[in-house]
Amino acid sequence: MDFNDIMLSIKSHLLTIPVQNNLVAAATGHKVSFPFFMAFNSLLTNMELCKRIYLNSSGGSRTQEVTREEFLHSAQMMSQITPLEVDILYHLTELISESSGKIVYSDLEALTPEQYMKVITRKLTDIKAVESPEQRGLFVQILENAYRFTLGSFAGAVGATAVYPIDLVKTRMQNQRTGSYIGELMYRNSFDCFKKVIRHEGVRGLYRGLVPQLIGVAPEKAIKLTVNDLVRDKFTDKKGNIPLWAEIMAGSCAGGSQVVFTNPLEIVKIRLQVAGEIATAQKPSAITVIKDLGLLGLYKGARACLLRDIPFSAIYFPVYAHSKRALADENGYNSALSLLVAGAIGGVPAASLTTPADVIKTRLQVAARAGQTTYYGVFDAARKIWHEEGTKAFWKGAPARVFRSSPQFGVTLVTYEILQRLIYVDFGGIRPEGSEAQMPSSAADQRSTNPDHIGGYKVAVPIFRGIESKFGLFLPRYV
Repeated sequence: MDFNDIMLSIKSHLLTIPVQNNLVAAATGHKVSFPFFMAFNSLLTNMELCKRIYLNSSGGSRTQEVTREEFLHSAQMMSQITPLEVDILYHLTELISESSGKIVYSDLEALTPEQYMKVITRKLTDIKAVESPEQRGLFVQILENAYRFTLGSFAGAVGATAVYPIDLVKTRMQNQRTGSYIGELMYRNSFDCFKKVIRHEGVRGLYRGLVPQLIGVAPEKAIKLTVNDLVRDKFTDKKGNIPLWAEIMAGSCAGGSQVVFTNPLEIVKIRLQVAGEIATAQKPSAITVIKDLGLLGLYKGARACLLRDIPFSAIYFPVYAHSKRALADENGYNSALSLLVAGAIGGVPAASLTTPADVIKTRLQVAARAGQTTYYGVFDAARKIWHEEGTKAFWKGAPARVFRSSPQFGVTLVTYEILQRLIYVDFGGIRPEGSEAQMPSSAADQRSTNPDHIGGYKVAVPIFRGIESKFGLFLPRYV
């Protein structure tokens, strides 16, 4: 208890709330030695150094668990952190996070005194739906998913509009058939297709079918992003760790759940996109296509859609999450550019590896013209395409698909995450990773009640608090 009083009296600038609450428990035994007192203070003073030791030991990962032996080995290579300080570090971590002899980066953040060089994300709104995570009930969780769904809808519309011309070229390339009838190919490659669409149909031709795409892409992308976040939250532990199999499962669930919206949207969009190839005076509208297909016709090719979307999302979301962590700065913060690049990186393997399923889906959903082969199912289409056109046919439009999906998901995800930062609502759940550098809640959430404080208060508070933590000063407080 004397140790507790001394620390609160002369070293409070080094103590975070979790450390303050565990001071007595951290002092094992009934008496505290002077070497323990010095080691305890030295550890708190050198927490930034401890973070570098951890990152060196984990190979740069912020989620890999590091044992005491691994941390001590890395400490001996880099600095003069003593074994006693390492023992105190792991004991404190066990008390605060109830871990079992291993630490992650977030454990060190909980012990780190407030610093003044921190990234603060500007927010248009900052709403607390609950005061603490314990208050999260079913209604709050429903509100959280509705919030994510709304932001996902807007993000999906922005991403789809940005890359729609590439999507149109991809569809026409995949629908181009060889071997089924005699005649010259309409398009030599994706670039040739792009030029001919502009020449014969104008710039508006590149956006043929965009309206039903936007109507459908909002719930499609929204449900994909919401389900992925929802499932990831269920498997993420208190330290923010999630196993790879759970990331893949979350992506698979997201991909499967979106098909109820994706299939009708895709079949209408595809038929409108290929309609420009036929020189007729009147082009079909989305309403005409829906009437011709009927309710069951809107789900033609649903199996192929599932075959494409489940693997796509199972690949995409884990790759995006790991790319995002790798591109974060030393404080764990992701800028808009790093989010865009991470989204684009995730789209490359996901889009390319699922191209065969996309080709089969496109062939099933486009109405066959006179003289063209008719397909009666996924396996029938795969067999006939391979027999008539060879293996290469399964990879038609792969470049256009990669160039469409990669930037589309990059734009969609960066829009989704930036919207979560700007219109932030705290539902007491898991914060979006990389949304801001980890800052102790005492400064990050402190607001001014003085109406004369126009702006800059949230930035000024951690600066002054940080000066105190650096030098142990106590600046006067005025009420």
